[in-house]
Amino acid sequence: MNTRQHIFGTLALVAALCTPSAQALHPKEHPDTFLVPQRAVVVSGDHSKAGSLLAILYDTSELHFTEPSAPRFLFLDREGKVAFGIGGYLKGTLQYDFDGSTDTGSSFITYDIPVPNNGEQRSQFYGNANHSTIFLQLVGKSSRFGYYQMYIQTNFSGNGTTGYGLKLKQAYLKVGYVTAGLTNSTFVDGAAGTPVIDDQGPSGEMSRKNVLLRYAPRFSDHLSAAISIEMPSVSYTTDDAVKKINPRVPDIPLYLQYEWNGGKSHVRLSGLFRDLYYRNVASGKNCQKIGWAAQLSGIIALTPRLSLLYQGAYGRGYGAYVNDLSGFGMDLVYSGTSGKMEAPRMANFELGARYNVTPSLFFAGTYSQARTFGIAHLGADTYRYGQYISLSGFYDIFSDLRIGLQYLRGDRADYDRRHGHANSLMGMLQYNF
Repeated sequence: MNTRQHIFGTLALVAALCTPSAQALHPKEHPDTFLVPQRAVVVSGDHSKAGSLLAILYDTSELHFTEPSAPRFLFLDREGKVAFGIGGYLKGTLQYDFDGSTDTGSSFITYDIPVPNNGEQRSQFYGNANHSTIFLQLVGKSSRFGYYQMYIQTNFSGNGTTGYGLKLKQAYLKVGYVTAGLTNSTFVDGAAGTPVIDDQGPSGEMSRKNVLLRYAPRFSDHLSAAISIEMPSVSYTTDDAVKKINPRVPDIPLYLQYEWNGGKSHVRLSGLFRDLYYRNVASGKNCQKIGWAAQLSGIIALTPRLSLLYQGAYGRGYGAYVNDLSGFGMDLVYSGTSGKMEAPRMANFELGARYNVTPSLFFAGTYSQARTFGIAHLGADTYRYGQYISLSGFYDIFSDLRIGLQYLRGDRADYDRRHGHANSLMGMLQYNF
């Protein structure tokens, strides 16, 4: 099956799921009246006329725990048709690594754990504030398109995990069911991520921001879907017989989601199609390999206090979307045959839980793993799997000031069956505005 057939087949499948008659679409409802939290500073305008817009600004149902939630400063027009918010948070962390260290600052990347353990990286003390963030969000409502949004987010990690420099994190426009710009990939279920302090997150968590064009209809209060075309980001492991060339086809992720319990619980089935290109140097020909993945993710609110979070995926050549594998040459690797590459098999999962003791105090824990299969020919020291274990506690001193403490354990195993490990204690102070 050639590239065009793959693309048309994928689009046909999604069309069957996502294109019922227009009357079947069911926009997410937002209350016309919304009680403005005491933390909000209404700089201008009358909030009594903009209830549904404020409800959108304070909707956190699709956000990852580490993403800023709601703006502190609000600007409203007189007619209640436009709301503009400015928010973010100041986040500082202190950490002590012991019995092994990743040497990547506050981003605990298990891929970077030395194997075997290195005496020079036995321990470290480190402080960081470069993941503090600022965002701007505009929400409006038109008679023709319904709700629309503009969102821009930046932080200060532009010079790497241990440096400081302005970095664009998100910049997108959303009109009705359509989103265009830089934001979380459609293959990422942000709400299913376990709360953690470290800025990298669990080894097997799905995490990727792409430039995309997404269509995400809702069919009822319970059922929704999405499909998008996204700018691919690829990282290859090559040898002298093969060469990386630029992508020619966008990544195509899609999902179907069912939610219940007022949106506090959901299950999502996701798929990903990738068309990956390389050049056979000896023959002078361009070649392709298909990357794909299937994922199950979601949240189950067992009680008002206890929630379970989960995600797991399997496929070939989707390393760019996995925390521990992104940027480490795992989308395509050279094969045992000269001049050929393969999309390596891989799997990843995360199982977590959150328990709210009081409205101000909660605990979270997770176990996560990312794993590759069948690439021992790359060398005995090639990454086979990484494990991530964390236990965290968070306490809100008052509504916008949060402290946290986390213990992390990471392990890396290579194909020669040697292991390396690292441990870390992290403290956090975060002020939301």
